[in-house]
Amino acid sequence: MREELHGEHRLRRVLGPLQLTSLGIGAIIGTGIFVLTGQAAHDKAGPSLMLSFVVAGMACVFAALCYAEFAAMVPVAGSAYAYSYATLGELPAWIIGWDLVLEYAVGAATVAHGWSHYFQDFIGIFGVELPRELRSAPFDYKPALGELVSTGAILDLPAILVTIAVTVILLKGIRESATLNAVMVALKLAVVLFVIVVGAFHVDPDNWRPFAPFGLAGLSFFGHTILGETGKGGEPLGMLAGAATIFFAYIGFDSVSTHAEEAKHPQRDLPTGIVASLVICTLLYVSVAAILTGMVPYTELSIDAPVSDAFARVGLPWAQFIISLGAVAGITSVLLVLMLSQPRVLLAMARDGLLPRRFFGSVHPVFKTPWKSTLLTGFVVATLSALLPLRILAELVNIGTLLAFLFVCAAVLIMRRTAPDAARPFRVPLYPLTPILGIVICLLLMFSLPTENWLRLAAWLLLGFAIYFGYSRKHSAMAASPSR
Repeated sequence: MREELHGEHRLRRVLGPLQLTSLGIGAIIGTGIFVLTGQAAHDKAGPSLMLSFVVAGMACVFAALCYAEFAAMVPVAGSAYAYSYATLGELPAWIIGWDLVLEYAVGAATVAHGWSHYFQDFIGIFGVELPRELRSAPFDYKPALGELVSTGAILDLPAILVTIAVTVILLKGIRESATLNAVMVALKLAVVLFVIVVGAFHVDPDNWRPFAPFGLAGLSFFGHTILGETGKGGEPLGMLAGAATIFFAYIGFDSVSTHAEEAKHPQRDLPTGIVASLVICTLLYVSVAAILTGMVPYTELSIDAPVSDAFARVGLPWAQFIISLGAVAGITSVLLVLMLSQPRVLLAMARDGLLPRRFFGSVHPVFKTPWKSTLLTGFVVATLSALLPLRILAELVNIGTLLAFLFVCAAVLIMRRTAPDAARPFRVPLYPLTPILGIVICLLLMFSLPTENWLRLAAWLLLGFAIYFGYSRKHSAMAASPSR
């Protein structure tokens, strides 16, 4: 796999540890903290959302350490796909690569949706309002009713426009994208710290009671709740269910590993970027969850723009401008990193022949970016974000990401047995406990998602199998190998 690092299709090494950490923070802090905190607290966990972030963060810590070991061993584009290909073989690698397509494309659509809500909140400060038909997806899911309802809209226009703008930026190159991301990361971190410091003076401890209105459980097994309460739509409720929902907030640290081929010193810088971005963001998440649920009763939190709305409710409408501006910039950086990562996974799959090389493996001769797959990613993200609601998109991303993390943890166990003497610049601490705990917690959170998510995942994987056996298996590098 290291031969990919040479030749005309290789990417440019320009990223250092600070840029990689910035990319990780850029991908993590965004829609999760500015939007999904309201939904998860309101619908699933109440103030116990603070513990939900801790549980979800634990799953990410274990997975992050496993990612770091592989990223240092296999410093090429492709993230979990590349690691699975090197350890588990072609079919498991295809499954995880196909799953990463779900994670990044649908994740970017979810982020674009969140960006749209805050952008509309921002322009609303100046009395500007979009026509109702262009404000959101045409339908939404209402947990209180347990059914889909019409919103009266046709499509989410702001989500489409921001996706187009980010696509154009990404076509220019990784250096320009990383520089823009660093500026936006600095801005949104300043806003997050503003929320924590200023919001702390307006916390009412009474709002934290009851701390866990739906309980500390919320565990289900393929849609059947086995521990905890159940909502009107049959979905599990409780702290664990909240952790499964806000797990989306942590998506991003793994995207650092997709840029291994563009890192100056991948064996040293990738583990640093992955772990540092995850630790920083976990501390910020727990703090913001405590502030929001302390400022406003969880039943009154806004679903679309909870942070700015909470400050308006406690008599600080002037803060709405600062928060909305920071949220728009912050969520833009998440969209930037997710859409930056998707084409690189497709590039890695194309190099192995699992996708058409002439399209997905095409690197622009001047910009040195996978330009064709970047354009395709932009089209798919714009379409999904314009037509599908936030709740459906977020939960679909969660189950796909948890499956990817599970595969990486399992791959560490397998690789330690099949290649014990391989060079490992970074080694997972407390082996084998760390990868085993990563697998267990990921499964626990996957089982805490509603049945519909399993059905959507199954449908997505069936489509992937059809493509693999219809095209990929016949054109893969392994198929061309005489030893196969």
